Amino acid sequence: MIRIAIILGSTRPGRRVVDVARWVAEAAGRHPAAVAGEASLELVDIADYELPMLDEPAPAATGYGYLNAHTKRWAATIDRFDGFVFVTPEYNSAIPAALKNAIDYLYAEWNDKAAGIVSYGAFGGIRAAEQLRQTMGEIKIADVHAQVAISLYHDFDFSDSPLGAVAPGERHETTLTTMLDEVLAWSRALRVLRTPATADK
Repeated sequence: MIRIAIILGSTRPGRRVVDVARWVAEAAGRHPAAVAGEASLELVDIADYELPMLDEPAPAATGYGYLNAHTKRWAATIDRFDGFVFVTPEYNSAIPAALKNAIDYLYAEWNDKAAGIVSYGAFGGIRAAEQLRQTMGEIKIADVHAQVAISLYHDFDFSDSPLGAVAPGERHETTLTTMLDEVLAWSRALRVLRTPATADK
């Protein structure tokens, strides 16, 4: 089974990312691979890990190991997944600082896995998504081409709340399905790089 984490990329009080990620999880649950039991999808909220600003003395890429309990807990979570769907808002043309911080804590646990992006914002969060793609290249994540970009103007309903409720059109679920097709295919293909000794068994 391919295990995919849907990562909630904001910790701000009143954040919309919870609703967007739940929509992703619900729509992803209708993907044929999920229905057939070939893929599992799990929400992973970085807020649950209470990560302080990066406080490991050695950069993760050095491989010296992690000293702090919160880092080890975060690393154990990320390590058990084959791929990711990052759900991120756009803050000032970038990803939230909390998401960048959570990414920077780790290295090997991200390596040789695949990821897709669901972004949202006034312009669909596309500038945050592009920044996230640059970061993923540095941690050896293969980001897929298909992307869901949710507009605050067109894909949220503000009739009952000033924060709005996510209401993506059918076209977004179609795009999400395509993105998951790519994430799952790449996640399977990259397994050989993570477990070369058992890949042919």
